[in-house]
Amino acid sequence: FLRRWHNEKNERLFREDIRDVTLVRDLSSMKLLGDLIPERVSSILSINSLREDLEVSFKAVRLWVEILESFYYIFRIYPYTSTRYKSIKKESKVYLWDWSEVVDEAKRFENMIALHLLKFAHFLKDSLGYKTEVYFLRDLEKREIDFVFEVDRKLWFAVEVKLNEEDVSSNFRYFAEKLKIPYLYQVVKKENVDRFKNGVRVISASKFLTAFM
Repeated sequence: FLRRWHNEKNERLFREDIRDVTLVRDLSSMKLLGDLIPERVSSILSINSLREDLEVSFKAVRLWVEILESFYYIFRIYPYTSTRYKSIKKESKVYLWDWSEVVDEAKRFENMIALHLLKFAHFLKDSLGYKTEVYFLRDLEKREIDFVFEVDRKLWFAVEVKLNEEDVSSNFRYFAEKLKIPYLYQVVKKENVDRFKNGVRVISASKFLTAFM
């Protein structure tokens, strides 16, 4: 049932909603882009790679990605940049607003956490007036932390997402020292986990997400 519902929803999005309000001529190729993106969730979004797969221009793919974002099919998380570490500058990671479309369990779980963080950022901004952003951390040596949450241009907490792995990522220490991040969380899908290890709180998603309700 869920797969059929996804197919019908996406068919309506591309064949009706987008067609009616945009001037996209090659809707079939744009629909193929929509089919490719769930496989790339949680990864760096490479316009060049998508252009090669679809055999269309860079400009077309960039436009289609922006349209999908404006229709709330996807959202992007950008890298946190700072003079305190050698960060990547431009590449974004892509996620779906409907994370249930993602087939891979680990990517689907990360997408779900990303969406909750984004909604929390929007709540703080819209309801309380804070300036909030959700970024990811990645340096030129490819050390990475999935998310970092910023409030009024100050880093508040960082989050690494794992299905069941409770061994703390070694990247936490590097980024915590470089960027002075006050709170560090490793969020796991496994239930009944809540402990500190090397300054990182390893916690079940079901408990972590209650803070945002």
